[in-house]
Parts: sequence; structure tokens; C-alpha cells
Amino acid sequence: MARIVRQSKFRHVFGQAEKPDKCFSDIRITKSAWDSNFCVVNPKFLAVSIEGGGGGPFLVLTHEETGRIPKSKAIFDGHAAPVLDLAWSPFNDNIIATCSEDCTIKIWVIPDGGISETTREAQLTLTGHQKRVLIVSWHPVAENVLLSAGADNMMVLWDVGNGCALTEIGCHSDNPLSVSWNYDGSLLATTCKDKYLRVIDPRSTEVVQERKAAHAGTKTSKVVFLKDGRILTFGFSKMSDRQYALWDSGDLSQPIVIEDIDKASGVIFPFYDPDTEIVYAAGKGDGSIRYFEITEEEPYIHYISTYSSQQSQRGLGWMPKRGCDTTRCEVVRMYKLHANKIEPISFTVPRKSELFQADIYPDTVSADPAISCEEWWSGTNATPKLMDMGTLHEQQSGITRSNSSKMGGMSMKGKGTGLGSKFGAMNGGGLNGSRSGNSSPVVPSSSKFSKNASPIEQDREQQEPQRSGGSIKNSPFFQNQSVNSSGMPVQNSTLPSIKKANSAGPQQAPDLSQILPDGLNLSDVLDDIKKLKATVKKQGRRIAQLEQLCGVSKDGV
Repeated sequence: MARIVRQSKFRHVFGQAEKPDKCFSDIRITKSAWDSNFCVVNPKFLAVSIEGGGGGPFLVLTHEETGRIPKSKAIFDGHAAPVLDLAWSPFNDNIIATCSEDCTIKIWVIPDGGISETTREAQLTLTGHQKRVLIVSWHPVAENVLLSAGADNMMVLWDVGNGCALTEIGCHSDNPLSVSWNYDGSLLATTCKDKYLRVIDPRSTEVVQERKAAHAGTKTSKVVFLKDGRILTFGFSKMSDRQYALWDSGDLSQPIVIEDIDKASGVIFPFYDPDTEIVYAAGKGDGSIRYFEITEEEPYIHYISTYSSQQSQRGLGWMPKRGCDTTRCEVVRMYKLHANKIEPISFTVPRKSELFQADIYPDTVSADPAISCEEWWSGTNATPKLMDMGTLHEQQSGITRSNSSKMGGMSMKGKGTGLGSKFGAMNGGGLNGSRSGNSSPVVPSSSKFSKNASPIEQDREQQEPQRSGGSIKNSPFFQNQSVNSSGMPVQNSTLPSIKKANSAGPQQAPDLSQILPDGLNLSDVLDDIKKLKATVKKQGRRIAQLEQLCGVSKDGV
């Protein structure tokens, strides 16, 4: 009997790495042993955690800064210990959250052109965790809501717009290993070092469902909340075989399906595309990326293919769909971390036509928040606002569709505003202002095209902000502020001061500007003192060991 091949328009998806001149090379990628990707991407920037002397630096690059990155490149070095996780705001491409072993979460506002000198002062610092902070994750629907998980076994929900904690979630008996929001942000799924898989209501902090030993192995497991409410986990069996399992979020008593993958030892990081229902599974230390299609019919998870390379990966960055190139039928773009470079990998559907392929580009999540933090916290749920990928195709190709459809439920001119105007987001946004749906797109002052560019390129340049979430250039707060030499906003004493918060709520930091000499910043001085103390202590122990080996006493005899 002839074998029937399952029909799928994504059956021939294939991955292809970019050429060396399109890679980012000579970057000192972090060597931290924590199971994180250490790289996050959006349509404007790429951010990666890097090695540094005594602190926790990370690097932010625009997509045009390919090739060799100079060692003098300006970095963000505000953490006192290595950065363990990073997350771009889904509603403003200029805002990023980082967490570190120094027990803090910091919010940074990135100028459109990047920075010209090293910056240590974050826009907001959130403190409350007693041990290192392992994970940060933005809410997928409500603006200004951030989740953090730490080695103190606590998860904290933050209202970033007001700089305070909303609630603490203390249901874990060990370190949380992975966190994933569901499609409307009303529930979240977690895996933990105690081997439990949990479904949690973040507002009530109650555990809705839990399953002990979701994966019998002791190594790290990861979780993804699927669009239809099911949960996909990747972990290890009792015999240390890598495996995946599909669960019903309403009943975790038994998995819908569980299958072994292979016998490799690297932790698998899943990346889920809700538009195509494809999950990309990349093992840390592997040289391959497997991808599976999720369906509602048995066997539910269908293996498609594997992208293979000879070099192993330390982590991967995931580009949102609005940053993909529709003219190439690109459905996913990932950024692979090597030992000292970042390599883009494009996954495309082979099509001969250059027209917009509507069947592989359904409406995707836009950069516009559906609800505010207060609305979500009061119990309101909403699905993400969507955008029409066909409009993005027109911008990228310069070809207007004859049967052009309007935006799916929203206007791309009214983009998300992230932290609101006090953090330099777009006009009229955040928790402290009204959200506008008719704000004009902002044309960046620095252009990658020359004045002699073709009309199509000039039009594409002018339309570029429409696929990016927010901007910091047309904010009233940013316009009234001065900026330092690196382009970062400097806090204005005539405006409300930035709050520092802990789990008990906001508290005002003392104003020591009157007693410090001009040109000195208190946070920079304290960071330098802390790093110097650590260096002196380390070298003191080394000197004592050498003296002991050489038989030198304390008085030098």
C-alpha cells in the first residue's frame, strides 16, 4: 500500500545561514553556565550578553552593524554581576529589560541610533529578589507588565510604568527554569527544578494545575504555552533521553503525547511561531535545529525537517514575525550564537511567485498593546492586536497589492508605547498618558540609505518605523530632556524622578547630587567601588597563597 504524505504548506521549510559579511563577528559571547539564550532580537536591534571584567555588560547592535564589531564599541554595563536574561518590550522596540546575578532587574531605553559611549545608568532599577534573578518576561498583551523569576524560588509581577511590584508568586519549592504566558496572558506555565509542571493564575497567584515529574529526568526542562491552550514541554527521560510532551492545560494528569527525540545531553530551547503552529527546537551545544508542526489530529506533533551545521550553538535569538522579510517568503529568522560571532539563519518557504503569499502570512501580533496594566490587573483579558502582513510586504517590496486589504483590527500608525512618555516612548502612551491611534510615523534621523537612493528604497526607509514598536524621538518627555554624549536621556530634575522599587512598593532614593562634585554620578561611583573591592579581595587571596608557597611570613621575612 502506498504511503500517503501528509499535506502541509510548511512541509518544505528550509533553513539557510547568512553569508559571513552579514554576520556579527568578534563578539565576546558570555560563558555563563545558566540555561538561557543570552540573545534577544527585534526589528530594530539585537542585544546579547557578553563577557566583561567584573560586571555584567551587554551589547546592543542595529541590524546594519554587520561584520567585525570593534572592541571599542559602546556597551551597557550597569549590572554588578553577569546578565542572565534579556527581554525586549513587545510594544516598544527601544525598551529592554535585563536581569542579573546582582539580584536586580533593570529597564533600559535605547536611542534609535544606539549609543556612542558606554552607559551604566539604567532608566529604572527594580529590586526585591533576595538571590540572583534568572528570568524576565514581558506580558504579551498588557503594556508595562513584567514578570521576573529568581533563585529565591519567587516570581514577581512588576508594574514597570509606576516602578512597583504588583504581587509575588511563591508556589515553587525550587528554582523556576522556564516561564511561558498563554495567548491572552491570563495564565502562565512554568517548569521548575523540583520537576513540577505548573499552570498558574498570575493575578490570584493560585496554582490552577500541576503535574509532578512531567519529565522524569533531572536536567533542565522548558515549556511553551501554545495558542490553542495546550502546553508543549521539552525535557529528559529517566534514562537521560531528550523528549517532548504535549499536555492539556486543563488536565495535566496524563500527557496527550510523549516521545523521545535522541540521546544527546544539551538542554532543548523551544521557539514557538503561533502563526504557522511550528515549534523550532534547538539544543544547547548542538549544531542542529529541529522543527515540528503542531496539529489537532493525531499524532499531534509532526516532524518536518532539521537544519544542520557543523558548529554548535550557545544560544539563539528569535526575530518577531513583523521583522521577517516577506519578499523572500521568510517565515522565521533566528540568530545563532557561536563562541565569538552571531550568525543569522533564515527559514523560508520555497515559492516561485514574488507576490504576497497570504496563505503563509496570516495576521500576526502587532506592536500595539491591547489593554493597559490597570485593565489587566483589574481582571480584563484580551487577545493580542493583529497586523496585516500584506502591508509590510508592500513596504518591503515597493509593490502595492491590487486587492490591498486593510489592517486586521488596527492601524499600524498607532504603535505601542511601552513604558509611556516618562521613559521616552511614543507620544501619548504608557500608564501616564492616553494612547493615541493616529500618531505619525517617525523617520529616523540616521539613514542606512544615501540621498541618491532609489524611490523604492527611499519609500521603504520612510515606512520602516511602521513595522517597529514605538520610538523615543517624538516623546514630550524626551524632547524636554537633555541627553549625554552617548545619546541616552538624562533625568531632568524638573520632571518626576525615576522610582526604585522593591517587592513592598516604591521608595524614593536619597538625593546626593548636592554633595557630589560636578561630573560625578553616584551610581557609577558605587559600581566602581564594588568592582574595586572585589578585585582587591581576589588579589589579596592570591598574594597570600603565593607568600605561603614561597615561605614568606606576614612581616616579609
